[in-house]
Amino acid sequence: MNDWRRISLWMEQLEEPLRPRASLAAELQADVAIVGAGYSGLWTAYYLKRQAPQLRIVILEAQIAGFGASGRNGGWLIGDLLGSERLLAGLPSEQRQASHQLLHGIPDEVAAVLRREAIACDYRKGGVLYCAARYPEQRERLQQQLQDHRQAGLGEDDYRWLEPAQLAEQLRIAGGLGALYSPHCATIQPARLARGLARCVEDLGVQLFELSAVTDWQPGLLRTAEGSVRADWIVPALEGYAASLPPLGRHQLPVQSLLVATEPLPAETWAELGLERGQAFCENSRQVTYGQRTADDRLVFGARGGYRFGGRLRQDFNLSEAERDLRRYLFGELFPQLRNVRLSHAWGGNLGMARRFHPHMLADRRSGIALAGGYGGEGVGASNLGGRTLADLILGRDSLLTRQPWVLADTALDSLPRWEPEPCRWLGYNAVIQSFVHEDRVLADPHSPPWRRRLAARLAAAMEGLMR
Repeated sequence: MNDWRRISLWMEQLEEPLRPRASLAAELQADVAIVGAGYSGLWTAYYLKRQAPQLRIVILEAQIAGFGASGRNGGWLIGDLLGSERLLAGLPSEQRQASHQLLHGIPDEVAAVLRREAIACDYRKGGVLYCAARYPEQRERLQQQLQDHRQAGLGEDDYRWLEPAQLAEQLRIAGGLGALYSPHCATIQPARLARGLARCVEDLGVQLFELSAVTDWQPGLLRTAEGSVRADWIVPALEGYAASLPPLGRHQLPVQSLLVATEPLPAETWAELGLERGQAFCENSRQVTYGQRTADDRLVFGARGGYRFGGRLRQDFNLSEAERDLRRYLFGELFPQLRNVRLSHAWGGNLGMARRFHPHMLADRRSGIALAGGYGGEGVGASNLGGRTLADLILGRDSLLTRQPWVLADTALDSLPRWEPEPCRWLGYNAVIQSFVHEDRVLADPHSPPWRRRLAARLAAAMEGLMR
């Protein structure tokens, strides 16, 4: 039996026994068959059943509900979508405003479901702090982002600049130069949300089979080792695991994010640090660092991991000493008093990155395939939006959800942008990451000459642009 509790801090904290549900051992007929019992699959099933209770819905999960990124992530429930401002830039002002309201409403929509279905997952809507701390270029970039937000029609209620003293009222971070604050974010205990949703959809009449890996699929049919499901609609809800179900891996690049958690910290330490309301925070570097204060007073801190040649999934997330030390170094630079704190947990997960960083919600009525993905590490909130959107697309409903620029209605799977073949992917990804590491090293050194700082920043920006 797999020791699923060792997947992450979040899975270990679950009070329930982690006994797998029955595996599929029959030939079934359904209206909708979903692959994957993570957030995307569970939200899609939930909204379909709420709107059309008569639907026969089957979910097939290779392990157990919450095994993938849904039970491993950093717990940020963001009211946004990766690249949203770029995607919305060409819309008329009124339409763009409605789209922003839709995105910003994601945390409140999730909160409403949690109340309605009595799912307890440590939900706290304290907002998010995008911090400048280690070098002045971070402050400049954040203020440019604020200008971009203003040009997009977003006001003080959406994004607000905090000077160092104002930042210190929420988070005492070493060398704090200011921060961009948005209220449109909550923090959660991710595994409790995933497991709670799984129980909820079963109560609504969804059939959920675990230890039921899909071995073959085609429009209208899923096969496992011991059974099959025929359905009018197939929903591959795999995100970072898309490579396990060809040809989905052409459109989703699996990359890893790695996290550590401290032991619970005493009240006097948190009195020094802040985050009293459960705010999420990150340090504004291209290396993607993020963290939160958990309900039991740990610091959970993560940073982007890497990419494996050929898009191979990482299976072993027992972090190496070097991987732990890097994350300890990164949060130790922000919180020097934590440099020697004990790390109680270390883990990671696979997440999906779409080409051009373009999230998508697609439905092809001709083939009966619907999917959402390309969340780029922001899937806790985006998957709720994706589930609601796929439900409307499958049910043929015209709504604000289905009229967004990331929605591809009546579109074939092959129309999604494809990643380049190997070795181009591996070489490109690693070149981009090395440019980020070089930039961070140069900018974090106060003795770096101005010409070198400009060169490092321009190189990293150019490399980042190649991915878009």
